[in-house]
Amino acid sequence: MEKEEFVNKNDMIERTKKFAIEIIKLINEFPKTTIGIVFGQQLLKSATSVGANYRSACRAQSYSHFISKISIAEEEADETIYWLELLKSSEIIKDGVKLENLIKEAKELTANINICQKNSET
Repeated sequence: MEKEEFVNKNDMIERTKKFAIEIIKLINEFPKTTIGIVFGQQLLKSATSVGANYRSACRAQSYSHFISKISIAEEEADETIYWLELLKSSEIIKDGVKLENLIKEAKELTANINICQKNSET
């Protein structure tokens, strides 16, 4: 089986960190309501976990540890997409362009993490 494309580890580390920072900035704009606080906590947890688990996968002590961490990173990226889509649909945040850009980046991160996982299997 031919490997899909190469994902640069250092680029992904920086990209996931930048993504987390953009999410943090977005959460600062949330309304200080119960809904805003709950959404913020959920989104903050999933979005920052993407990079944390990706970095952990890069330093894995074994193949099974790598698969465990890279799988969690992929799940957290997908969960982040869910929260961003809910934010967009509920119009809690009015800046649809910003949300679309973050959704697009989360989808690209998910795809890249998936490529890393698949390439490790070959």
